[in-house]
Amino acid sequence: MRMTRLGGRTFASLRHRDYRLYFAGSAVSFIGTWMQQIAAFWLVLDLTHSPVAVGALALVQTLPVTVFSLVGGSLADRIDVRRMLIASDCVLTVLAATLAALALTDRIQVWHFYALGLVYGIVVALGSPSRHTLVFRIVGRDDLPNAVALSSGLGTTARIVGPALGGLVVAAAGPGIAFATNALSYLVSVAALLAMRLPRRPRAAGAGRVLTGIAETFRFAFGERRVTVTFFAVLLVSTFSFNFDVLLPLLARRTLDEGAAVFGLIASVFGMGALCGALILATVGRARLLLVLGGAAGFGGFQLVLAPQDTLPVVCALLFVIGIFYILWGSSALAVLQLAAPEHLRGRAASLYFFAFMGGAPLGGLIAGSLTSLGGTRLAFASAGVVALTVAAAGALALVRASPRRVEAHPS
Repeated sequence: MRMTRLGGRTFASLRHRDYRLYFAGSAVSFIGTWMQQIAAFWLVLDLTHSPVAVGALALVQTLPVTVFSLVGGSLADRIDVRRMLIASDCVLTVLAATLAALALTDRIQVWHFYALGLVYGIVVALGSPSRHTLVFRIVGRDDLPNAVALSSGLGTTARIVGPALGGLVVAAAGPGIAFATNALSYLVSVAALLAMRLPRRPRAAGAGRVLTGIAETFRFAFGERRVTVTFFAVLLVSTFSFNFDVLLPLLARRTLDEGAAVFGLIASVFGMGALCGALILATVGRARLLLVLGGAAGFGGFQLVLAPQDTLPVVCALLFVIGIFYILWGSSALAVLQLAAPEHLRGRAASLYFFAFMGGAPLGGLIAGSLTSLGGTRLAFASAGVVALTVAAAGALALVRASPRRVEAHPS
């Protein structure tokens, strides 16, 4: 009986029909997206034989997030978010189909990846706040922490399964088929969105010009202590402490002196830890700032322990634990920000998280690479750990200094 109750809490959001549709459509499209990412990076490397070219593609895809994510949040509070997502998924379908056609006809060139990658980054930056806002509209306030955790677990699983499938498809049939598969996956997401029965939401009161909306986003970010603490906990930790796309291959190659197979293994172990963290958070079903700060502290503390390690079993064990704390920190932060926002700022609260989580990625990747060049992954992980622990301690101190009444009003 107790296990049944636990299972019911863990998957509580799935009792909502529209969330089941969202979950299924996202599962297919997330896996397709990772298949395309693997195929794109592989083909760029094959065409150029340059790691710099691969890094440039990653930069082109992530840089628009820094510029446009807050615009996407302002749009999400002004328009119907489901229609916004249908439109963005349709554009992404066209982009993937274009890559497939170019690859299958042997006409693809490197500049195609950069041009289409830039458009991809803009579409993702504008659409992601609407995606998070749609989840809130579907499940409501009570089930939001559970839904955010389950969605994080879904994204983590896709990050494990997608590259594996992408590698198999590229090896067996070529990158063009991987791009075509991704185009089909977006159509599945569109079909799921069209099948939803959400009532059309009237335009939110106070939703004005886009630039005015961005200014209001920052007023929200700095107008309440717990929102400010959460924002900086995400911005600083994600920029300086979460650069695993850069560090994990370097950990496998330079520190462990192994090849691609071990890189895939340690990446999967981290992903399994993150999936475990998502299930834990879904079972807890509550959004608390203490989980954000505790997650950041654990995320940083175990990176300090990881820094000097050079044996595979120990590295795997630590990465699994780090994956758990990564989800406790990141997913809790998204739920805290959305629950703290008034109705007319719901989309901008989601964009604030997306901006904080992804906006510093270009700078963070450069810092991680530079630190590794200076002192190996030992220095990079140690620096990341110190930053995360410092952010957690500073956030806790800021809460302690809050007035007793405010702490009582917001115990999380």
